[in-house]
Amino acid sequence: MYATVEDLVRPALDTCPTPDRPGTVVSGPGGAVGGAVSRALEHRPVAAGAARAITRTVLEDWHVDQDAAQSVLLVVSELVTNAVEHALPPVTLHLYRDRAAEVVWVGVTDGGPAQDDGAWTSSCSREEHGRGLALVEVLATSHGTRPHPGGTATHWALLTVHEAPA
Repeated sequence: MYATVEDLVRPALDTCPTPDRPGTVVSGPGGAVGGAVSRALEHRPVAAGAARAITRTVLEDWHVDQDAAQSVLLVVSELVTNAVEHALPPVTLHLYRDRAAEVVWVGVTDGGPAQDDGAWTSSCSREEHGRGLALVEVLATSHGTRPHPGGTATHWALLTVHEAPA
């Protein structure tokens, strides 16, 4: 019998910090204890770069191959950028690896929809907007949004990954 996406991501969803369940899964950069990492991010444009740096370290610790790592990094960047641009703080990055299923689950929890778009809307041309979720859709096996009490939400994507050659 095959596992469903919900079965695969349930451990990550159940440990995501939310207003009714604060905290983090592990501490320290790349400290991938049990295959799960959560980090709070600043609600600023620099968050995407910080999230990529955290993710790169974690993926190296998890020995994820370079091609898959590049896809995960792009998805992380897009989900965090969307959270900063279109949602309220706080922003938290979640990464979960299921080695047996060869997947990485990426989640970005935000404070819910913002009334106004962020500063990037005025700093970029129209052609530079609106591609993020299309990229996520192409790169991810599946993706979606899980609402939480209080209006927060976790936007997630599931990506197939392979072990880097030894």
